[in-house]
Amino acid sequence: MAAKLKKGDKVVVLAGKDKGKEGEITSVNPTAGKAIVDGINIAVRHTKQSQSNQGGRIPQAMPIQLSNLALLDANGKATRVGFKIEDGKKVRFAKTTGDVI
Repeated sequence: MAAKLKKGDKVVVLAGKDKGKEGEITSVNPTAGKAIVDGINIAVRHTKQSQSNQGGRIPQAMPIQLSNLALLDANGKATRVGFKIEDGKKVRFAKTTGDVI
């Protein structure tokens, strides 16, 4: 199945503790069906001090289900993603506006 959400997409959270917040996808794990969004689903991780980092309580973005995310269209509203063939290539488009992503 083709990826509806990819790294670098601007998304809005539809459900959960961060509902309504917007962010950019930093990484996607398609096998788990999850993505890490910048500034969303933040958890505090306690890390031990080492030569490379100070350690302590470090906030870290945790994975969130892809079904709880929706792509933002050009108008800044949540939209579903569709696929169509354009000039012999398969492209993603926003269902609300019809614009190619």
